[in-house]
Amino acid sequence: MAVIQPDPWNRELEKIIKDALKSVRFGTVTLVVQDGRVIQVDKNEKIRIDRTGHIYGSGI
Repeated sequence: MAVIQPDPWNRELEKIIKDALKSVRFGTVTLVVQDGRVIQVDKNEKIRIDRTGHIYGSGI
């Protein structure tokens, strides 16, 4: 029986998705799929400001 080797593209995509999920505190990670394959990963980050004026989110 043949052993199926993992596709390097799938490992790279998995890393991209994991990194995007780890880096978002508030927001969304969206996968765009075309013909059954992920073709794009979008990350939208939200910045939350609490009532005392503190700002939460990366890049601030």
